[in-house]
Amino acid sequence: MDHPGIPVAQATVLTLSPSAQPNRWTVLDSLVCGAVAGAVAKTAIAPLDRTKIIFQVSSNRFSAKEALRLLYCTYLKDGLLSLWRGNSATMVRVVPYAAIQFCSHDQYKSILGAHYGFQGKALPPLPRFLAGSLAGTTATMLTYPLDMVRARMAVTAREMYSNILHVFVRISQEEGLRTLYRGFTPTILGVIPYAGITFFTYESLKKLHTEKTRRAQPYPHERLAFGACAGMIGQSASYPLDVVRRRMQTAGVTGAACCYGTVLGTLRHIVTTEGVARGLYKGLSMNWVKGPIAVGVSFSTFDLAHDMLSRFRRAGHFPH
Repeated sequence: MDHPGIPVAQATVLTLSPSAQPNRWTVLDSLVCGAVAGAVAKTAIAPLDRTKIIFQVSSNRFSAKEALRLLYCTYLKDGLLSLWRGNSATMVRVVPYAAIQFCSHDQYKSILGAHYGFQGKALPPLPRFLAGSLAGTTATMLTYPLDMVRARMAVTAREMYSNILHVFVRISQEEGLRTLYRGFTPTILGVIPYAGITFFTYESLKKLHTEKTRRAQPYPHERLAFGACAGMIGQSASYPLDVVRRRMQTAGVTGAACCYGTVLGTLRHIVTTEGVARGLYKGLSMNWVKGPIAVGVSFSTFDLAHDMLSRFRRAGHFPH
């Protein structure tokens, strides 16, 4: 993402001014804006996300009709708010995850720019991809147990886990602390291409937009479109590993721990019992709906929040 207060044309095509170099306030800006972006995006698609996870961890065949039926039956049985079950755990994870990811992405861009001799300039393709991958990896490593908790809450009844703390306590007592990191390997393997491709695509589209239109900033709907494209490409590339991590994370409550103990074992079991397309890509069509929405909203919110903070600071509402 671009640093606050710096036009896209300068941030992605020309050079960054000295004031755009990382400092206490730009890091804080990135943390705050990233947290807001993640919270808004994930809340917007929470019902679809929960439905996708339920299909990912079961052997039931996925279809749009069955997904809608599941949403409707859940609403009739448990009420409207049940569609957001697990969203509190999602927020606890997403807020620090998005904050760390966006903030570290800015820092990695600066570090890689200095290393490759592009300090203050737009990064070439490979460092641009590396910055996104490293940012996603950093955020995942620091927040993974919260993702495990969120997955457990999404696929279980309220009677089993009453709140986030209850999930941590029960898993620790009944399955051991190591269970909180079950599925970590496929998660990291999936995050590397996903985050790399997503950030790379979004920033590349913004760069091309600036070169073609000579406009400093894309319009909000253009940012949404760029983010949607980035999300669709990134999630499609890493989706099978997302299915694997969900199976491994929820094995303790689905009774399939013997089948989902390792990455290769989980892959083999899914392919053998469900096939490649219906197993490893189960729910992908729903991801093509919710994923682009989430990524588009996230990137757009981050950029717009950065712009708003910059305007407030220039108006003297915040210290420099």
